[in-house]
Amino acid sequence: MPSLSRLFVCVVCGLCGLLQVANPRVANAQVTEIRYDADPNVLKLPSGMYFGEVTGVAVNAQKHIFVYHRTSQRSTVHTATAAQLWEFGADGKFIREIGKDLYGFAFAHTVQVDKQGNIWTSDEGTNMIVKFAPDGRVLMALGRRDESVEPAREPTPGTRPTPRWGGFNRPTDVTWDLDGNIFVADGYNNSRVVKIDKNGKWVKTWGEYGREPGQFNTLHTIASDAKGNIYVGDRGNNRIQVFDPDGNPVRIIKIEVPYNKEPNVMLGGMPRPGANLLGANGAPWAICITPPNAQGTQYLYSADAVPGRLYKVSLEGKVLGVMGDAGKEVGQFGWAHQIACVSENELYVGEILNWRVQKLTLHPTAAQR
Repeated sequence: MPSLSRLFVCVVCGLCGLLQVANPRVANAQVTEIRYDADPNVLKLPSGMYFGEVTGVAVNAQKHIFVYHRTSQRSTVHTATAAQLWEFGADGKFIREIGKDLYGFAFAHTVQVDKQGNIWTSDEGTNMIVKFAPDGRVLMALGRRDESVEPAREPTPGTRPTPRWGGFNRPTDVTWDLDGNIFVADGYNNSRVVKIDKNGKWVKTWGEYGREPGQFNTLHTIASDAKGNIYVGDRGNNRIQVFDPDGNPVRIIKIEVPYNKEPNVMLGGMPRPGANLLGANGAPWAICITPPNAQGTQYLYSADAVPGRLYKVSLEGKVLGVMGDAGKEVGQFGWAHQIACVSENELYVGEILNWRVQKLTLHPTAAQR
């Protein structure tokens, strides 16, 4: 008869198995490079206009490209801002600026487009999520920026801020389920997912700061699949946590692919165990999920900062291929901050350190599908 200690170990391992996907390290060690073409000049800016740090890129059904980027400081009544939202046509030509000098813009983070063609921005400077109609009208504002007449309330040193109902603290991204409910990655300081119904009513939140399943350390990116499951890029914990629309855990995806070259860190310290979490191999800075293909299959793409690769992953968590590394050259990436998954083999990548958007055309082998 097994001992109680052995029984305890078996129970714990069984519970972990309910969350962890079948993603063995041996299999990931065999992951191969996906061939791809990169175009860093796909977007044509008018003379005298320039990108700043490109934090957000999204593509709608008409193949229009939306870029949310950090600009030079503009003086406003309330504070300085560093965010602009630009729209480009399917031919890459500049069309317009959306939300010029908007009160909800201060420090750009991500942009998304929903199934109805509405455009959503997540701004960690104003702590706001803003929904725009396709014609550029503001349809909904979620959260509220700090008032300029009162200083922001800082938590006691050594403590974390108390999350509040109705507000965010450096939110990072947004997605939706099949019923149109809104899910906000909230984000840097609140360490939670916020579920809001399609009319703007807060429904529930889940998560807190920590390392255990269901806890978070910087929710930096969020996406949903065709079943309505919610994928949360838990960057500081180097994992992607998957939940159903009610916040029940489904699985945890860990991307563990060896990198045998000396990484180009580009900014910050060289990664070492227990330090520089932003440079952790496989840490999800950006994730996106492709639309279903003819067979109904979807894929997840994820990007890290160091070694600066993109990863193609099945929704069950198997890493199918890798692309690129950190650098300034065409086809390399400087802090890829958002990926737009147009299809399995067509991606747009917005980069912070390289101030650009690259269009990637992938050429995977049969084994990488």
